[in-house]
Amino acid sequence: MPSASSIAALLGPTNTGKTHRAVERMLEHRTGMIGLPLRLLAREVYDRITPRVGERAVALITGEEKRIPARPRYWVCTVESMPVDREVEFLAIDEVQLCSHPQRGHVFTDRLLHARGTAETWFLGADTMRELVEVLVPTAHIRRHPRLSTLSAVEPSSLRSLPKRSAVIAFSAREVYELAERLRERRGGAAVVMGALSPRTRNAQVAMYQAGEVDFLVATDAVGMGLNMDVDHVAFAALRKFDGFEHRELTPGELAQIAGRAGRYTRNGTFGTIQPLKLPVELMRAVESHRFAPVRRVMWRNSDLDHTSVASLAESLDRRSPRRELVPVDGASDREALDLMVDKDEVKIRAKGEPAVRLLWDVCRVPDFRRLMVEHHVTLLSELFVQLCDDGRIRPDFMHQRISRLEQDRGDIDTLMMRMESIRTWNYVAHHADWVDDAQSWQQRTARAEDRLSEALHQRLIERFVERQGRKRRGGHKTRKARTAAPRSSAPAPTDASSPFAALAGLREQLRGEEEPVEVDDLVEDTVAASHDQLQGDVSGWVWLERRDHCLRIGRLTGGAELLHPDVKIHTDAPVSAGGQQRMLRRLRAWVRDVVEELRAALPEPASAGSRGLRYLLEQRLGSVSRPGAIDPLSALDEADRKALGALTFGRRHIYAAALLEPDAMRRRWMLYAAKYGRPLSRRGFGRPCFAIEGKVEDAELEAGGYGRVGRHAVRVDVLERVVRRVEKAARDAAGGPFAMPDILPAWLELDADDAEGVVIALGFPREAEGFIVERRSRRSRRGRRRRSRRGRASAPTSSSESDESENP
Repeated sequence: MPSASSIAALLGPTNTGKTHRAVERMLEHRTGMIGLPLRLLAREVYDRITPRVGERAVALITGEEKRIPARPRYWVCTVESMPVDREVEFLAIDEVQLCSHPQRGHVFTDRLLHARGTAETWFLGADTMRELVEVLVPTAHIRRHPRLSTLSAVEPSSLRSLPKRSAVIAFSAREVYELAERLRERRGGAAVVMGALSPRTRNAQVAMYQAGEVDFLVATDAVGMGLNMDVDHVAFAALRKFDGFEHRELTPGELAQIAGRAGRYTRNGTFGTIQPLKLPVELMRAVESHRFAPVRRVMWRNSDLDHTSVASLAESLDRRSPRRELVPVDGASDREALDLMVDKDEVKIRAKGEPAVRLLWDVCRVPDFRRLMVEHHVTLLSELFVQLCDDGRIRPDFMHQRISRLEQDRGDIDTLMMRMESIRTWNYVAHHADWVDDAQSWQQRTARAEDRLSEALHQRLIERFVERQGRKRRGGHKTRKARTAAPRSSAPAPTDASSPFAALAGLREQLRGEEEPVEVDDLVEDTVAASHDQLQGDVSGWVWLERRDHCLRIGRLTGGAELLHPDVKIHTDAPVSAGGQQRMLRRLRAWVRDVVEELRAALPEPASAGSRGLRYLLEQRLGSVSRPGAIDPLSALDEADRKALGALTFGRRHIYAAALLEPDAMRRRWMLYAAKYGRPLSRRGFGRPCFAIEGKVEDAELEAGGYGRVGRHAVRVDVLERVVRRVEKAARDAAGGPFAMPDILPAWLELDADDAEGVVIALGFPREAEGFIVERRSRRSRRGRRRRSRRGRASAPTSSSESDESENP
C-alpha cells in the first residue's frame, strides 16, 4: 500500500476509546480496513457497524470465516487475514503492542512497517509502544489518550463475596469450568468466554451476561483484547499462564490489559484476586497508574520470500534484520511445520519448482486449532500437500470422511470443544477455493457444522453452569418452544396481495392446529444467520423470517429520527431471552440498513451542487418529489447534470426514479413509511395505480410512498404523468374547445368513469381561460364508460417502464 498517507499512533491504557474512535473514523471515509487481534473482536466490530451501513457494505475476514459481499466498502479482519494488497482510504491496526508476541508478533510488526491507507493510517495500542513507534515509523504523529475512568485495586475476595457484574479470570479450560461450577453452586451461575469458543457460542454467552440473566463471567485472557462488556470488577483466579512454550507469570502489561476490562466509558472499575491469591503491592500500583516498562524489541520475519526452492524459502524465512529493534521470530508453528514436512520423502520429491514450493508454504500455514503436537498436525498437512500436488484438489471423499466425524452434536463440553476446534481447521481449508471442488458447498457445510456444535455447546454450558430458576414455572421443560405461525396478536397481518407472505397469512387459522413447535434458540440463531433474502418486510412495517417451509413474524419497524433511519423492535410469541433479543436486533438493524442502501443505490450519484440538492430531496422522499418542491435544485441543473441524472424521469408534475416504482422497491418504501408514521399509507391501496386518500396525509408523505395528490385521490407518479400527457394531448386536439376525457383513463387509474373524470378535473384542466373544458356527458354515456373501464383495467400500467410517453432529460 502507498506510504504517503497521514499516520497517527493512538496510544494509551484500556478504556480510552481507541478502537471506537478508529471505527468511527473509518466510517467517515469512503473505504477502510481495520485489523483486530481476535476473531471474536473482529466479529464484535462487524456486528456493531453492519446495523449502521448494512451487511452489503462490510466484509468480514478471519482465519475461519469469510463474509465478502460483491462490493464491500469496509473490511473488518483479524490482523493475519488482512488483504493488505487491497487499496483503501483508511487503515487501522489494533493492539500494536502485540508486535512483541513471540508467535504472532512478526505479523503485527509487518503491518506496522508496511500496511498503509491511501489517505490515513492509525495504529492503536498501549503506551509502552511509544518509543518503538517513534523509531520504526518516524512520520507517525503520537496521540496519547488517558483512561476515561479510574481503575482501582481492591482486597482479595471469595466467590461468595464477589460483587455482581464481575469477571473471573483463569488460564485453562479446566480452571474455567471449575470456577463456573463453583459460581453456579454459590451464586446461581456464570457465562463462559474462552478464545476457543466460536463467535456464535461466545456471542450467546456474552448476550446472556449482558442481559443480566447471569451476574458473573468466567473467562480466559481472551477478554483482554477489546471485547466490550459491562464488567465492574475483574478478579484473577490465577496469575500464571501457558504461552505455547512454557508456564510463566503474567507480565505487568498483560495483567493490566485484562484488569482494564473493569469499568466502561466513564464508570469506574476495580480489580483484585480470588482468595487466597494476592497481587504484589508494587504491581497493583503500576496497574492503577498505567506505568510499565517500554517495549524495546519486537518480533520480525522477512516477508520478501524466495520460493525458487525449499532451501531458498527456508533461508529467506530465517534472514535477520539489520535493525536491532527487530528480533527474528523463533519457533513459529508454520516454520516448524516446514522443517518437519520436507523430511518426509513423499513431500520432498514433490516440492520442486516455484509453484510447488509456494503451495508447500501455503499448506504449512494451515493453523492447528486443536493445538496438538506439531508432529501430529504435520501428518495431516503432508496428506493435503500430496493430494494437491497429485490431483490438483483435495479429494472429496477425504474431505467428507474427515468432516462427517465432526458433525455430531452429542457429547460433553470437552468433546464438543474438540470437534469445534477441528472443524475450524477444515473451515480454513474450505476457504481455499483453489484447493477443493465446489468450495462454497464445503464452506457452507463446515459453517453449518460449527453452528450446530456452537448451539449444542451453548446449551451444555447453560445446563452445567447456569441455574435456571424459571424451569419449574415452565413445567420443567429445559428448552423453550415457539409456534411456527405468526403471533396471535391484534396486529394486522399483511393485507397487500403482493406480500410474499400474504397467502400464508390467509391460511394461518387453518394451520394452527397442525403446527410443530420450534426451538426458541433455533429461532434466535436462524435470525442471526439469515441471508438478506430470508428477511422480508411488509407494507405495515412487520418483519418476517423465512424458515425452510414456513415463515415467522419476528419484529416490527418503528419510527426513528428520520424516514431513512427506522428502528426495530422484536415482536414474537416466542419467549426469547433478553440476550437473544439483543442478537436478533443487531441482525435486523443490519438488514434494515441494507434495505435503505438498496433504495438509495437506485438514485444516480450527484455531479454538482445542484444535483446533490436534488438527490437529497429524492432520498428524503424515497425516490419521488414534486416539481414545486424541487424548484431550487432544478434551477441549478445544467446540461451536464441532466445527462448524469439520466436514470431519473423529469415529468410534468414529479421527478422520480422509475426503478423505485417496481413492486419490491414500493413494498420497501411503504414499509419505511409505516415505520415512520405508525400506520400503512393505505390499507387497500398498495399495488394499485390510484386509491382514495384515507385521513390526513401530507403531500410529502404521499411522495415517499410513490404517489402524488390529485383531489381526494393518490395517483402513482408514473401513472399520473401518463394521465397528464394524455389529457394534454386531448386538449390540444380539441384546439381550445371542449374535449372528452380519453376512454383509457379509467382503466389506467382503476377507477370508475365518474371518479376518473374527477381526477382530470382536480388536475386543473376545466379552467376556461386555458381552453381546457371537460365535456360533460349524459348519464347513459357515463354508464357505458364504466362498463368499458371494467373491461379495460387489465391494461393499467404497472410501472413507468411501460409508458411510451415518459420524458427523460
